[in-house]
Amino acid sequence: MDITTLTKLGLKHTENAVAEALRIQTSYDMTKPVTFYGIINERCNAKCRQCEYWRLPEHKQEMTIEEWKAALLSIKEFVGEFSINFSGGEPYIKKDFLDLLAFANQNGIHCGVTTNGFCMTQENAAKTVAAHPFNVNISVDAPNSQLHDYLRGKPGLFTRLSYGIQYLREEQKKQGVKFPIAVKPTLNRLNFRLMPELVEWAQQIGATAVNFQPVNLWTPETYEELWIEEEDREELAQVIERLIEMKTHGAPIMNSDEVLRLFVPHFRKEKAPETVRPCRVGLRNFWIDTCGDVKLCNDYPVIGNIKEQSAKEIWYGEKAKEIRQQTLDCGQLCLITCVSQKTIADKVKMGLKLLRN
Repeated sequence: MDITTLTKLGLKHTENAVAEALRIQTSYDMTKPVTFYGIINERCNAKCRQCEYWRLPEHKQEMTIEEWKAALLSIKEFVGEFSINFSGGEPYIKKDFLDLLAFANQNGIHCGVTTNGFCMTQENAAKTVAAHPFNVNISVDAPNSQLHDYLRGKPGLFTRLSYGIQYLREEQKKQGVKFPIAVKPTLNRLNFRLMPELVEWAQQIGATAVNFQPVNLWTPETYEELWIEEEDREELAQVIERLIEMKTHGAPIMNSDEVLRLFVPHFRKEKAPETVRPCRVGLRNFWIDTCGDVKLCNDYPVIGNIKEQSAKEIWYGEKAKEIRQQTLDCGQLCLITCVSQKTIADKVKMGLKLLRN
């Protein structure tokens, strides 16, 4: 990641912001997707308490690496230079996933990846850095192995990911490649009091940034164990203010103050405030599922399949138009960091912070 790349991508977001306003005010649609996600697989080597994937009796058919390559080229033909974040499941357990990162780099496509860090061996770290990723996000839910490994259902995971971050840093220095290494905690009832300590741990281990997201209601554990109930929300608000204070003093926290303060309303299941509506996810997101199905938002139906249609055909298709209007009318408060709305100013601030770090 460099200032030139960030500037180019920032201009695309700025152009689309104008197109978004035009679509909202006049219904004339000249938007293009600017935020891309690729779900590589549902299979995983961890058993996170907030995740369903590892419990599924069977998983969706996975696109092959060659099909992913074709999908990336289709998107590039439609929108030009772009960035996409790959996640899972656990993307590093898919055969030849690192070849996909290398292919993207060779074709001028910026790829990031979100991983649990278990597979970030020295060899994989070297190959990852050689592919010049846009960023690497590592899920870390506590600053200690006891709680992190419990929440992620994988003994030894905290130690493995800690080494993985070190391997990435060593390879960055060795190969002369710079990109952000972000720690991504999922905030819940068992760990929220430890978040300031986690920020300090992230700084000590050499991570570039911390990007929080709150747990969502999905699995039995999220209902019974992880959701932050009313009796703890005042303390949560105090922790949030502590994080904002740390951020003011230079802590590498990526979330805006506004988003952090919306964590308490999130756990109260409130609707999105008028200040962040209408929802713009349907005007900017292109979410590719494991089997090639494309969505504008994970809570809405499929709008096409990237194996069967071009990215442009999917984006301007009748189904996309229908779902786009539904997302504009949605009032749900979404704070999962991969899909939460960010203003252009927020994106600029995030990019500058990453560059500084």
